[in-house]
Amino acid sequence: MKSFFDFNRNSPEERRERNQLYPELARFHIALREEMSEEEYQAFYASEQEALKRARPMLYQTSSRWISV
Repeated sequence: MKSFFDFNRNSPEERRERNQLYPELARFHIALREEMSEEEYQAFYASEQEALKRARPMLYQTSSRWISV
C-alpha cells in the first residue's frame, strides 16, 4: 500500500485517493499549509518524505536476522 507521501500531489485523482485513504493526515497537512509559508511547508514535506524513505526498509523486513560485527 502506498504511503501518504508516495502519491503524486499534482494529480487530482491521486490526491483524492490519498485523501480518502489518509483523511486525518490530509486534514493535518491542509492546516499546516494554512499556517506555514510555502517554503516552510515544502521543507517540512520533503523532510517527512525523506524520513519515511529511511524508515521504509525496516518496515518491510519480514525475517529476523542477527547482525554480526
